[in-house]
Amino acid sequence: MIAALILILLALAAGFAFTTFKIVGQAEVMVIERLGRFHRVARSGLNILIPLVERPKSIDVRYFEVAVGGAKKITAGSTTRIDLREQVLNFPSQPVITKDNVTIDIDAVLYYRVADPQKATYAVQNLPYALETLTRTTLRNIVGEMELDATLASRDAINTRMREVIEEAAIGWGVDLTRVELQAIEPPRDIKQSMELQMRAERERRAAVTNAEATKRAAILESEGVREAQVRRAEGEKDAAILRAQGQATARLAMAEAEAQALERIAAALPEGEAAMYLLGIRYLEALPKMTEGSGTTIFLPAEATGVMGAIGGLRELLMRGAAPAKPQPDAARATARSSPSSSRPAPPQLGSGPSSSGSSGPDAPIDGGDPDGDPVANL
Repeated sequence: MIAALILILLALAAGFAFTTFKIVGQAEVMVIERLGRFHRVARSGLNILIPLVERPKSIDVRYFEVAVGGAKKITAGSTTRIDLREQVLNFPSQPVITKDNVTIDIDAVLYYRVADPQKATYAVQNLPYALETLTRTTLRNIVGEMELDATLASRDAINTRMREVIEEAAIGWGVDLTRVELQAIEPPRDIKQSMELQMRAERERRAAVTNAEATKRAAILESEGVREAQVRRAEGEKDAAILRAQGQATARLAMAEAEAQALERIAAALPEGEAAMYLLGIRYLEALPKMTEGSGTTIFLPAEATGVMGAIGGLRELLMRGAAPAKPQPDAARATARSSPSSSRPAPPQLGSGPSSSGSSGPDAPIDGGDPDGDPVANL
């Protein structure tokens, strides 16, 4: 009997101590009520409560857990301690309809911190569930005003708008909302396939445009290169023509100077007034081979050419006199030489002075190349 009484007393003492002494951890608080009304907030450390008068207020919490198979689940519960650290509220993805009537699944995550424990306890009945529901409805409203392409490309804008809307309501709940993020946006399978085809077509179009631009640029560069090459070639040809003309001019000047010096020396070497006759004979001798290049051997000369031939005939005597004075011969020896039968060759005709060996006369008498040696110039 005494032992049972002792056990009862010990149990009462333990219960009294458990309800009287509360140890609160770091970054945690407890909302203490006295006779059912808010009294104070118990901070970290040892806190003494009056039994049967003061008690901690319990609040609802939700825990996000991932099962072994990867499935997401949320566990609900209650606790008397409020965590002041930043917490993560992650909930399963939900279907959202866009403006162009495409149903997509969006997975969002919410980061918040309890700034006022009293408001978080009394201003809302279930703070995590309230934040989750507010996030879902806000997300539906924002995405419902946007098309699918804009939704996929405007995550930052959606996050900003959601934070503004949720924070406005969370301030009254004593919650400081730090950030809202969209984890994933999953369109339907057929939409994914269409997007992949569109993306592939867009990439092929960009590749075609890039290839076309590259071809265009290559053609432009090639044409510019051809043009520059032609310009430089033309400039080179111009410079070469200028240099060639200058060289020809210099050569002609040098030839003219040399010819002038030759004429001066010829005029000095010959008797006075016979230099022109010498030059005329030289020019005729230079042109004579070209005149006899044809198949015929007979050349008809006009009457005016007889004077030239006479000049050529006198050219030999002129050169002989200019080279050395002729020795005088007796008349008898000269007559003997003329009548000598050793030379059977007929005497060469005198141009312009009488009938030729062929019996022709007149200004157009032909010059017959009857010399067996074929050299008409030697007979002059």
